[in-house]
Amino acid sequence: MNKLTPLKPLPSFFAVAITLLIWFVIPVPVGVSVHAWHLLALFIGTIVAIIGKALPIGAVSIIAIALVALTGVTNPGNSRAALNDALSGFSNPLIWLIGFAMMISFSLNKTGLGARIGYYFISLFGKKTLGIAYAITLAETVLAPITPSNTARGGGIIHPIMRSIADSFGSKPELNSSGKIGRYLALVNYNTNPITSAMFITATAPNPLVVNLIAKGTGSQFELTWSMWALAALIPAIFSLLVMPLVIYLLYPPQITNTPDAPSFARNQLQQLGPITLAEKITLLVFTLLLLLWAGVPAMIFGSAFAVNPTTAALLGLAILLASGVLSWEDVLKNKGAWDTVVWFAALVMMATYLGKLGLIDWLSQTVGAGIAQMGMGWVGGTLLLTAIYFYSHYFFASTTAHITAMFAAFFAAGLAIGAPPALLALVLGFSSSLMMSLTHYATGTAPIIFASGYTSLKEWWKTGLIMSVVNLSIWIVIGGLWWKWLGHW
Repeated sequence: MNKLTPLKPLPSFFAVAITLLIWFVIPVPVGVSVHAWHLLALFIGTIVAIIGKALPIGAVSIIAIALVALTGVTNPGNSRAALNDALSGFSNPLIWLIGFAMMISFSLNKTGLGARIGYYFISLFGKKTLGIAYAITLAETVLAPITPSNTARGGGIIHPIMRSIADSFGSKPELNSSGKIGRYLALVNYNTNPITSAMFITATAPNPLVVNLIAKGTGSQFELTWSMWALAALIPAIFSLLVMPLVIYLLYPPQITNTPDAPSFARNQLQQLGPITLAEKITLLVFTLLLLLWAGVPAMIFGSAFAVNPTTAALLGLAILLASGVLSWEDVLKNKGAWDTVVWFAALVMMATYLGKLGLIDWLSQTVGAGIAQMGMGWVGGTLLLTAIYFYSHYFFASTTAHITAMFAAFFAAGLAIGAPPALLALVLGFSSSLMMSLTHYATGTAPIIFASGYTSLKEWWKTGLIMSVVNLSIWIVIGGLWWKWLGHW
């Protein structure tokens, strides 16, 4: 081994410097315990290291867990208890829900079922460019509930399909012909991703983190289940998915508007895939079973005795795929994304949990709430202000996980402090945590994949992202708010 891959010097320096500055130099505010302040120092240092990519997020998280255990900030004077606290995140079932679901979703690529679904919708609706756009959004929506990696869904499954369609019409970046159809489809491909990510707890890895932070922030008085989340997102998501392709069509109309050959191209691709295989059928049955269990259908029909915990359901689905041979144990072991998510999720949930237990989140929320109160705002104006700051601060983040971990709990607590209805606030901030991905070409893992394909310029991407952010926020706050009112959430 002649090549080492240590910490990157510059981001590591900033992470350590900020940690030491908060720990030793900045005075502990009145009303905050020393141990809470020291944990905040480790927490902010971890976020800085993640943002600066000092190491991959999983590696940074291991270092953070080690430091929490070593310093004993959660349980001073008791090293065994401090270690238990540091490792406590791994006992959170939501972490394993996402890990198991990511392992299960690997079967979409392995069996070819994901591509088959995408080409199938294009074969049905692809006679016009706008129809192809809606086929892309529909395909990703169908895949969203069972693909917790929005990057794998939008960048790994849908994007290759979108590129093959664009290429078939001679729309290629290297030929300077993106304007024919490729630019439009690429922007639709990406802007579908934030919306579908907001639709289900299992549609992107950070969503369970949001659920956990909401439960902690309300003392477990309000907890979002899979079906509650999906139902709350349903109406505003439908509006967003219907409006988004039209908005982008007006912004950057494609030169090719009629695509009579697209359905036949999609059918040819389906023929190359061949008849649906036994592995695809098993995968489809497993996904159907998971959706029924996550939505609580057995409990609705047969009573609460038949309710199945979402993580138990995911574990059952993975067991079926392993037992049937659709997935091998080697497939599970090689799924680096799933194991990486389990590690960083455990670390961040643990640190966020103990920041709450040690009282720092309460202190911060009261401070922010008092500031908003001094501005003379009621809870409506204050909630809109908090949402706007939380949403558009994503310009400064290259990771939704880092952003949510750094800001969600504090902004949620501040909203509660100014009197916002807990469920309404939870839904607005929770869905914003996915919708904010639209803003930049580095906002989430899907963005650089699609942007790097070269169909759009940076100006086109950012302009579309900003406009779609306003459109999506308006839909989810106004139409969503009325829908949630009808559901009785506030």
